[in-house]
Amino acid sequence: MPLLEIKDLKQHFIIKKGFLGEKKKVKAVNGVSFKMEQGETLGIVGESGCGKSSLGRTILQLIKPTSGEIIFSGKNITHLPRKEMKALRKDMQIVFQDPYASLNPRNTVRTILETPLIVHGVGSRLERAKIVESLIDKIGIRKDQLDRYPHEFSGGQRQRIGIARALTLNPKLIIADEPVSALDVSVQSQVLNLMVDLQKEFNLSYLFISHDLSVVQHISDRVAVMYLGKIVEIADVEELYRNPLHPYTKALLTAVPLPDPTKKRDRIILQGDLPSPTNPPTGCAFHTRCPVATPECKVETPELREKVMGHWASCIHVHPEQSSKSKVNIS
Repeated sequence: MPLLEIKDLKQHFIIKKGFLGEKKKVKAVNGVSFKMEQGETLGIVGESGCGKSSLGRTILQLIKPTSGEIIFSGKNITHLPRKEMKALRKDMQIVFQDPYASLNPRNTVRTILETPLIVHGVGSRLERAKIVESLIDKIGIRKDQLDRYPHEFSGGQRQRIGIARALTLNPKLIIADEPVSALDVSVQSQVLNLMVDLQKEFNLSYLFISHDLSVVQHISDRVAVMYLGKIVEIADVEELYRNPLHPYTKALLTAVPLPDPTKKRDRIILQGDLPSPTNPPTGCAFHTRCPVATPECKVETPELREKVMGHWASCIHVHPEQSSKSKVNIS
C-alpha cells in the first residue's frame, strides 16, 4: 500500500481583475495523479508558476482542494473534519522555503521546537525537553544555543531548525518546499546531506519541491516534471535524467549548467512565454512552446501514460520504440 496516493487533484483559485472586478479562475493544479511509497523521495520540478508549491500545500490541506482525492496511509483525507485533520498533521509536516520568514522571531529555538509537541499534547514538560535536546543534537546545533532567537543564527542554521521542527512529531511524510533555494551553494550541500541522513534514521518520505534539477537529482528516488499545473513526465531519477521522453523535460535538462566551463551542451531554447494558468491552451498545454508540436497537439489532450517500464509521459509523439532515441547527455 502506498504511503500517499493523489488522484486527479485540482486546485483552482478565483481572482478578481480590473475595475469592475471580473472574476477569473487560476488553475494552479489541474489534474495531478501519482503515488509515493514509504521511505521514498519524490522530486517535483518545473518552472516558477507551474503549481509545485500549490500542490504541496493542497496535499497538506493548508488550502482545501477544488476536487480530486488525497489518500494517506490508505485513508481518504480529502474531506476530513478539522479535528481529525489536526490529529493527522503529526504524520504530515512541511519545511518552508524561506528560513528567515518561517521562524517566529519572538520565540527562542526551544519554544519553536516545543510548540508542536504542546499543541498535540505529546509528553510531559521533561519528556518534551528531552525530545528537543535530542533533535537539536542531530541537526548539528549545540544545546547551549536552544535559548537563542532566530536572528542569532545563519540561514543554514535556521533551515536546520526548520527541519528539526518538522521532525518533532516523528512524521511519516515531509513536504520540502524549495528548502535550499535561499541558501548559499556551499550550505545547500550540507542541508541536503543532513536531510538524507535523517531520512535513513527516521524512515522519512520526502516530497521535494525545487526548480533546481541538480539538487533534485542528488536527493530524489523518482522525479515528476510539472508544467502548467500538470505532471507531464515521471520516472526513476536515473532513467529520467538519462532518457527524458517529454520535449519539456529535454529542454529543462539542457539548461542544467555543466561543472566544466570548457564543455558545451546543445541547448533547447523554448520559444515564447509560459501561458497563463487562467487561460491554458487547448489540447496539449505545452504545444505553444513545443519544438515538435503538430496540429494534432492543439486539439488532443495527452494523458500521462506508461511509455517504458516505470517511465510515464504525456505526449502523443512519444512511443515506446522511440525511447532509445531520446537520450540526452547531461554529464
